[in-house]
Amino acid sequence: MSRAKPNEANGDQQFTKEFFAALEQLAEENNVTKESLAEKISEGILKAVRKEYDYCDDFVVNIDPEQEIFDVCVLRTVVDDEPIDLNEINIDEARAVCNPNAQLGERVPFKLSTSKFGRVAAMQAKQSIHHDVKNIERDKIIERFKDKEHEAVSATVQKIDPTTETVILTIDKNEVYLLKNEQIPGEVLTEGQIVKVYVCGIIKPEKRPAIKISRKHSDLVKRLFELEIPEIYDGTIEVKGIAREAGVRTKIAVCSKDPNVDPVGACIGPRRSRIEQIVSELNGEKIDIIVYDEDTETYVANALAPANVIDVILEEGEDRKCTVIVPNSQLSLAIGNKGLNARLAARLTGCKIDIKPENPIE
Repeated sequence: MSRAKPNEANGDQQFTKEFFAALEQLAEENNVTKESLAEKISEGILKAVRKEYDYCDDFVVNIDPEQEIFDVCVLRTVVDDEPIDLNEINIDEARAVCNPNAQLGERVPFKLSTSKFGRVAAMQAKQSIHHDVKNIERDKIIERFKDKEHEAVSATVQKIDPTTETVILTIDKNEVYLLKNEQIPGEVLTEGQIVKVYVCGIIKPEKRPAIKISRKHSDLVKRLFELEIPEIYDGTIEVKGIAREAGVRTKIAVCSKDPNVDPVGACIGPRRSRIEQIVSELNGEKIDIIVYDEDTETYVANALAPANVIDVILEEGEDRKCTVIVPNSQLSLAIGNKGLNARLAARLTGCKIDIKPENPIE
């Protein structure tokens, strides 16, 4: 095999120049290093040339973005007679084009013309590169959000789709979508606004991952309490349960591990500063702070706040049913608008609650 012809060499040089220009652009667009992208592309090129030269035993692909080296070589065994195929090379040619000190039986890298890869090889490489870039993007997304999963993070509103009402936000320069059914009902977000969202998780991490975020999730309230109330963050006060009707009302049950710390007072804060900060973040949503109690009757009575409870009668059995007696004047308050107060109390305590007035009207 002879040396590359001048026009072939010029073609290789042009190919290499265009390749590294495209590589830099691809790396910038996908926010990855040229080195990691070159590694992925090398794997794709290797698959491609193996398919194109399927009768050859071994290849070496060397892509160096810093020095702009793009070499694709087939390893050929040095022989002293006519080569059978591309797996062999005559010793004179080996010394002329590969290694002046080549010896018989040695395997030397013989550079292939990168500009003259067959169409099949080029398509195979392109498909492999596209697949690997998608994998890089997937790994990048997973890496950036794995530590944010199940946490409340700050997000900036970029755009609101008027058709679907999906809100497009950015979290650490990553674009994420807050779907309509994960927004707080009635809340109107504006471009440039910074809000807290709960990162529910990564959907389909093995395919094309998407980050699911929410402002309706009950755990958003829990994370906001942890952020605003040091006693919850350090474990002095424990959140025992949350029941939420997003945009309307939340009941959160807390207890203190320190008898000297009032859990409700700590959550409210001086001049209601702590709770008001959380309420403001949740677009004015009402929050009832409930004292958790191991005694079910006491816990149910507390959960029905702000209504006063006269008595709680827990029925026997595993159904956790109870009858709650309240003053006649407190009946509507205990039940709440459209049954909301009773419904949230039941969800919080895990009990089926039947509310009755103290003096039923005949």
